[in-house]
Amino acid sequence: MTTLTQRGQIITMVSEAIAADARQDLACAAIGLSERTLQRWQNTQARADQRPTRVQTPKNKLSQSEREQVLATANSEEFGHLAPSQIVPRLADQGRYIACESTFYRVLKAAHQGVHRGTERPRKKRSKPRALCATAPNQLFSWDQ
Repeated sequence: MTTLTQRGQIITMVSEAIAADARQDLACAAIGLSERTLQRWQNTQARADQRPTRVQTPKNKLSQSEREQVLATANSEEFGHLAPSQIVPRLADQGRYIACESTFYRVLKAAHQGVHRGTERPRKKRSKPRALCATAPNQLFSWDQ
């Protein structure tokens, strides 16, 4: 992305190269710019990037109170040990809808609670078994040929 001042400098440099008997396509290729971009910049020198700079928030974004309700439900005595994939169906059986499963995961992750939630031990990281190396005959036997 180039600023207006950088664009002006590039246009000036290419114009100087053309005045010194260089071809426009070769001058643009030397700086990695297409000829069409240069022409567009020359026609509209005063205009900058026309894309909107504001960040739009989704209209269905959860409010703070709804996020707190999701966290309170996920941390309650009844659902505290369950994953969101089990919480949402149980709430549906009760006729309650708070948020979808992915929203539960997203809110828990934002609150740094997106870790192992079950009563069993968390999964341990396994390492590769060390490689065996035979340095002489009859030191290593294997049954899978």
